[in-house]
Amino acid sequence: MSHEKYAQCIAACNDCAAACNHCAASCLAEDDVKMMAKCIALDIDCAAICQLAAAAMARGSAYAGAICKLCAEICKACGDECAKHKAKHCKDCAKACHRCAEECLKIAQ
Repeated sequence: MSHEKYAQCIAACNDCAAACNHCAASCLAEDDVKMMAKCIALDIDCAAICQLAAAAMARGSAYAGAICKLCAEICKACGDECAKHKAKHCKDCAKACHRCAEECLKIAQ
């Protein structure tokens, strides 16, 4: 598959990584940072796997499907955790994560 065929998923991964990085930084500024610890940890993991997945797809890596499968799993976990919080940055992140999970599952199959 050429990288053009991955365009939607690459865009979703890049958007998700940006949302997760923003969410993690914003969570660190919350009054009760300890309460946000799981959210922050998942944001960091999710941003990292999304960046890896986007790069793998852009390169046409033979492992893109496997990476996208793991990316979808982490994105779903991150999105589900972020959705539990009321902060706008968490809600926005949850939306980006769930969209990315959907796009990555298409590539994983």
